[in-house]
Amino acid sequence: MASVPGQRVAVIGGGGNVGASTAFALIAKGIPVEVLIVDVSEKAALGQALDISDASFMMPGTCRQATFKEAGQADVIVVTAGARQMPDEPRSNLIDRNYAIIKSIMDSLQPIKSTAKILMVSNPVDVLTHIAQTTSGLPREQVLGSGTYLDSGRLCNALSDITGVSPTSIHAYMLGEHGDNQFTGWSAARIGGRPLLDHPKLQGVDLESINKKIAHKAYDIIDAKGSTYFGIGMCAATIAEALLNNTSQVFPLVHYVESFGCYMSWPGAIGSDGVEQSFDVKLDASENEKLYVAIKAIKEACAKYT
Repeated sequence: MASVPGQRVAVIGGGGNVGASTAFALIAKGIPVEVLIVDVSEKAALGQALDISDASFMMPGTCRQATFKEAGQADVIVVTAGARQMPDEPRSNLIDRNYAIIKSIMDSLQPIKSTAKILMVSNPVDVLTHIAQTTSGLPREQVLGSGTYLDSGRLCNALSDITGVSPTSIHAYMLGEHGDNQFTGWSAARIGGRPLLDHPKLQGVDLESINKKIAHKAYDIIDAKGSTYFGIGMCAATIAEALLNNTSQVFPLVHYVESFGCYMSWPGAIGSDGVEQSFDVKLDASENEKLYVAIKAIKEACAKYT
């Protein structure tokens, strides 16, 4: 029998669509890791684990059902559990419903491995990452959230369609809040080492319409099929991979930004210790106004759960 990989990633809420998509992406990416599926519905967790394990026979990773206690000793703990966002419902409405869920999860994971990293995916992720840190007892740099990584990927895909350049070669971020107050950092965006907005194919393009389309895409998906999961599952798996492999890659994700005094979606480099660096993004005046609107909304929400 093949040996079990030494590193573990636990997926809390793995019985659901987002959790299962994250677990499957971890296996499909060929990461040599043991994936633990945990859910309050043990039957759903078992079903997903058995199904995903069928996809692992040609991959170095393995997948099985596990308990909350086992999950607390994982190297990376991905939390996807939470109340589902309804069509046209602002992410902020989920806070009260999800606070009790997140606190219960953190209590069930105890004692949490001191070197573990917690990756929050549940919405509203900026506020719930703050709640996860305060209830888990882990240092701030070890608790992060998926943030606007997926939104930024959607942005780069849209810009790729316009410019004809690969989305991986476009450096542009959605920033501030993963929610209705997110905005595009157009002035800081780059392509081929030059300002993105200097690209000839972007001249005369309605930037605000792009921003609105990106910000609303999740609602379009929810309206059409009930929830989003494939995109965010791949994003969560990619962040987990960077944490495991100590890559120091930069992602637009939720982490505590000292200069702003709160958890928010902002570019940060991550490695085996969690968030290693946070970057100073140069924005123009109008973008800074949007930034502080987002920060104010996050701080007001977090103040209720300190």
